[in-house]
Amino acid sequence: MKKITIVGAGGKMGMHISANLKNEPFDISYIEPAEAGKQRLATLGIVPVALEGAIPEADVVILAIPDIAIEKVAPEIVKWMKTGSMMITLDPAVPYAGKLPQRSDIAYFITHPCHPSVFNWEPTAEAQKDRFGGKRAKQSIVCTLMQGNESDYTTGEAIAKKMYAPVLRAHRITVEQMALLEPGLVETLSSTCIYVISEGLKEVIRQGVPAEAARDFLLGHLNIQLAVLFKELPGAVFSDAANKAIVRGMNEIFKPNWKNVLEIENVKEQIKAITGE
Repeated sequence: MKKITIVGAGGKMGMHISANLKNEPFDISYIEPAEAGKQRLATLGIVPVALEGAIPEADVVILAIPDIAIEKVAPEIVKWMKTGSMMITLDPAVPYAGKLPQRSDIAYFITHPCHPSVFNWEPTAEAQKDRFGGKRAKQSIVCTLMQGNESDYTTGEAIAKKMYAPVLRAHRITVEQMALLEPGLVETLSSTCIYVISEGLKEVIRQGVPAEAARDFLLGHLNIQLAVLFKELPGAVFSDAANKAIVRGMNEIFKPNWKNVLEIENVKEQIKAITGE
């Protein structure tokens, strides 16, 4: 039986992971120094333990802590880890920035949830409302082995599927590819575009469009626009009028070099900002 220690077990991601792994066939220890986190773990019937007692015997250590804290916390964790063990982190930023401690006798595995697709269909209303994933709605995940043996990847992916269950697909990619996806694609680019759309909604409401009508109109159109652009409706295309509007919008809203945010050197700068450099 694998011995797993979850560091930050009572945090936002830690609670998701702790709840999902709690009833799996693992020997799990939970580390959570914050009082609020301890209270959240108590709702799962979990009592956290001391770091020094849980890390040395762990086969796998899961760091469920914020990116900005990993550089400070990881060295304290890694020094206690036994040879042949594995550390799992939940985001590529710190590993890609080269801020994990150097130890050639342990494995580093990174995994991140894709979250349920906007095109997901679930059989119950409760599952459909699981927007974050890791409870009822299916989601895919991305995984990478930064350091270790092929058997370490197999172990890491198997645990990741339990952490984020129910999992639809597990995609194996590189650390750099994961960094391109996040922060590059989904935070710097996608979150910004969607934020601008939400601000546009506020603007038309400010100009007098009834709020409920504007929201319904926008979200309904987003549904069909996403379906067309991401090929969920085979053969469907935008109208000539819509295409003309897109050309006008691209010229007025975006700089010609907007794709620079996805150049790897730019992504490295984004990661520096995230990790506090």
